[in-house]
Amino acid sequence: MSKYDIFFHKISLIISLAVLWVMLSGHYTSLQLFLGFLSVLIVAIISSRMNLIIFDQPILQLYFIKFIPYWFWLVVQVLKSNIDVCKRILNPKLPINPQLIMVKASQVSNLAKVIYANSITLTPGTISIDLDGSNIEVHSLSNKGANGLKAGDMDRKITSAEANPYV
Repeated sequence: MSKYDIFFHKISLIISLAVLWVMLSGHYTSLQLFLGFLSVLIVAIISSRMNLIIFDQPILQLYFIKFIPYWFWLVVQVLKSNIDVCKRILNPKLPINPQLIMVKASQVSNLAKVIYANSITLTPGTISIDLDGSNIEVHSLSNKGANGLKAGDMDRKITSAEANPYV
């Protein structure tokens, strides 16, 4: 790996950490921004010296860029599931049929499988209980949630985002 690639990795780490810090902190005074940037630099230096930055792996930030359309789709699904769960709670005539199901994760990387399992848990009415290899055990509140997972839309979207992280 060239010195340019290593430099790019370090700069992308600093930028990613700085953006994350600004998004999560909510503090925008000049002193707090300076201290936040200073802490980001310290973390980047320590990570580099401890060899925590793996230079022969794809840049993780570029990998997550492929998932941006998926995150927007997931937000819509979470809203739809919230409405469905609220209807089931408020209307006793709507069936609640708790069940355990197994869904197949077709992703290759462990990171994408974890994203899939966490996405299931983020969606109201479903909880990932166990991730074993390519199988995810899920508790679903209703048949609608279970059938939605069995249809495989979420799995396909994550798999397609994972397919080529370099494009």
